[in-house]
Amino acid sequence: MTASVARANGIDIAYETFGSADDPPIVLVMGLGTQRIGWPDELCAQVADAGRFVVRFDNRDVGESTHLSELGTPSVLDLLPGRRPPYGLSDMAGDVVGLLDALGLDAVHLVGASLGGFIAQTVTIDHPDRVRTLTLIMTSTGRRRVGRPHPRVLGRLARIRRDPAATRDEAVEQTVEIFRLIGSPGHPFDEGRVRELAGHSYDRGYDPDGYRRQLAAILAQPDRTADLRAVTAPTLVVHGLADPLVGTSGGVALARTIPGARLMGFSGMGHDLPRSLWPTFAAEIVDHTAGATEPSQVRT
Repeated sequence: MTASVARANGIDIAYETFGSADDPPIVLVMGLGTQRIGWPDELCAQVADAGRFVVRFDNRDVGESTHLSELGTPSVLDLLPGRRPPYGLSDMAGDVVGLLDALGLDAVHLVGASLGGFIAQTVTIDHPDRVRTLTLIMTSTGRRRVGRPHPRVLGRLARIRRDPAATRDEAVEQTVEIFRLIGSPGHPFDEGRVRELAGHSYDRGYDPDGYRRQLAAILAQPDRTADLRAVTAPTLVVHGLADPLVGTSGGVALARTIPGARLMGFSGMGHDLPRSLWPTFAAEIVDHTAGATEPSQVRT
């Protein structure tokens, strides 16, 4: 594993790589307020050991990448529909493309989870020549009628996030509470790993204001349905059948909209990456990216 920082799209993007740069590149894009370490080391290593060059990075406003504090903190009113966010998904997609440029990667296999899936879709739509294959995990199309969270879960999340943690211990406890709420009911809850990940994330760059700026970008995202119908990148859609945060209808809508997309639904999986499924995820990503050497095109 090698860590570094690249100048990309006018900001600094912190990233790590696994495996040989001579192998086909896979870029992993993580979700809301979650740092690159949300992609488990073991999962990344399994994919790299199968002959892939794996890149994971911190999105803007999290971890060791640039935090855009000068853009301010969105208020509750700023999170309402129709309000202009500090930045949008296209800006975050531009970060990904800027990182590819900095690393000298012309076209990659792109994997996005949750918000990372929104970003990966946007990269594929806006820059189809940079994407060989697309893997979308626990995400949706941006259409308001699909992928809706369970109201009970949304209310409890809002309560947990209402007051930022004042200490490291509080941040860890909040994270444990969140993952007990949105995690996979059909798989063991790995509290030890969640606590370790939460503590490490706090030490690397705890930023509740950055979380709100990312959330504003999500809430202002467009419906990508029409654009997704024109995507020709081979696409794998992975979704938990017990996901309370991005409903299963989001993954189904993606698979129905993107021509030729393949849907894999996992019983008992919620809105996380349960340890028991890491070998399966790794094998599916490796299989999906095998033999795809040409970037996607968009039908006109």
